Amino acid sequence: MWALNAGGYRRLGAAGSVAAAAGGWVAGTLPARDPWGLWVSHGSAVSVAGAVLAYVGLTLLVVAWWRYGRTGASTRHTLVTLVWWATPLALTPPLYSADVYSYIAQGAMVLEGHDVYGAGPSVLDPAGLGGDAAASVGGNWTEAPAPYGPFFLILARAVTWATGGTIVPAVLGMRLIAVAALVLIVWALRRLARERGTSESGALWLGALNPLLLMHVVGGMHNDGLMIGLMLAGVVLALRGGWIAGGALVGLAMMVKSPAGMALLFIGVLVGRAATGPLVRRVAKGLAPGLVAVAVALVASLLGGTGFGWLRTQSVAGTIHTALSATSDLGLGLGELLHLLVGTDPDPVKDAVRNLGLGVALVLTACLAWRTVRGRPDQAPGPVPARSSDSARTPGPDPAAHPAPALDPAHALGLALLALVALSPMVQPWYLLWGTTVIAATAPYGRTGRVLTVLSAALVYETHPSGATPWYGFVLTGVACVIGTLLVRREWNASGEVPAPAHEPAVATHRT
Repeated sequence: MWALNAGGYRRLGAAGSVAAAAGGWVAGTLPARDPWGLWVSHGSAVSVAGAVLAYVGLTLLVVAWWRYGRTGASTRHTLVTLVWWATPLALTPPLYSADVYSYIAQGAMVLEGHDVYGAGPSVLDPAGLGGDAAASVGGNWTEAPAPYGPFFLILARAVTWATGGTIVPAVLGMRLIAVAALVLIVWALRRLARERGTSESGALWLGALNPLLLMHVVGGMHNDGLMIGLMLAGVVLALRGGWIAGGALVGLAMMVKSPAGMALLFIGVLVGRAATGPLVRRVAKGLAPGLVAVAVALVASLLGGTGFGWLRTQSVAGTIHTALSATSDLGLGLGELLHLLVGTDPDPVKDAVRNLGLGVALVLTACLAWRTVRGRPDQAPGPVPARSSDSARTPGPDPAAHPAPALDPAHALGLALLALVALSPMVQPWYLLWGTTVIAATAPYGRTGRVLTVLSAALVYETHPSGATPWYGFVLTGVACVIGTLLVRREWNASGEVPAPAHEPAVATHRT
């Protein structure tokens, strides 16, 4: 098989990013109206050609990313590569999603005094502030209230006010926020990797250079990137003993999207484990970051001018069915089957299965939290040696004499977020990034990291550059999953290690 060095894969990925961006100019999520005439449709034939170019470019980017992670490139080289790959996607119309138009329209709603948690963008005057953005919002969200927290709406309001709601500058303003979120993610990944003793470049490769993140945070401007960046930064500060600042940042992350609040549980465990004294004192210490986050949420709700309506709109997204949600698909199938057999209403069955899925996710999260408490709290999980043919015949340590180390709270957070996504009633491809970015900093080359590598490479194909989810997107995703799984198995059987990045700890190169 042909192979390039790190510089060669950097150039290949850059070529793919440029092709994806060029295709996006004619096949991306173009606005319904652009008074500047820059982002307008050029006909179906041109759009199809642009989409093909974008898919080809995306494939080159995925191949380059996959192989780049095996070159052992240094952190500095990886950072420069990230700039090369992200820049073309930062100069395009919205790609792979129309959500940015919702953000702009909701910012206009706040400016005009509408209840953003009680109505959708359709209340805006088509000829007024934010009217072009409202006309471009995806069909599911035209009437839907905002499911986002007040802090994000403050940012959206600022962008809409500064740009007058004009489509092109408003979108670019939101992209500046997305790029800032990427910078924050990079900062947090590097420091979290140092704290956990893993490879910085490995963390950056899986967590920031990831094509799924470049597509949906830089290209699509999803506010999940900002939530992730603030959450990771909060975890880093908490690990360094700054639990007040860490709790505050997680509070801000919650005021973007609520799933970030899961980090408070594991930060609390971390702080409580580090505390000394009676159990009551340690528990109180563990609850303190959550109280700080609640205070931040309270202040953001009051200063944002939107009140506490976000508390009642957290389930809005769950009302929309997505094919990637296993619980929604299972609930829908069971509901329709019972409807055919006994004539019952399928909706209650679907709701029950979805609620059961969330319940299971909460139980799994509680189990992970318990595993971070029990065992030896002074030792994070170390690398697991490569497999040996003699391992089955070699007796291991006595568990009673040497208790297993407690599960690393940061790693447990990543696993909990992945469980939440897997069992959520609504799942989008970029939701995978919630847990992937955390795992990237704790075990980028471990078993979970490899699974996430395959899923990240496959899920890029699920969404058309226009934001649609065509049937062939799922076919391409399935094919990519099969190919990725075969490649991982071949790599796994060929060697027990991944090349160690230059001048960096080798601890993350082992299987974990």
